[in-house]
Amino acid sequence: MPIYAIWESRFPAPAATQGLEVTEAIWSDMREFDGYLSHELLVDIDAPGHLLIVSQWASRQRADETLEKYATHPNALTANRLVAEPRRRFLAIGATRHTR
Repeated sequence: MPIYAIWESRFPAPAATQGLEVTEAIWSDMREFDGYLSHELLVDIDAPGHLLIVSQWASRQRADETLEKYATHPNALTANRLVAEPRRRFLAIGATRHTR
């Protein structure tokens, strides 16, 4: 079962466009890593510098390995420099609950 790595970034208004561009570049790079399955980048309608990325990975191990390998990549360093607060990541598994 795939796991989800969910990232949240908050870029200040003056850096919102550059933050989106570097985030798109980061997730373009992720396609090259073993275990990457997919992602969706969501932009807050009311605060364009607020981004949420929901990605799927084959395993927690692959997601964690990629995080470690990519931490010093120029795109990651640029994103970290631009954000208003530290980027956050949490891991999740899918849970389906049927209600009537």
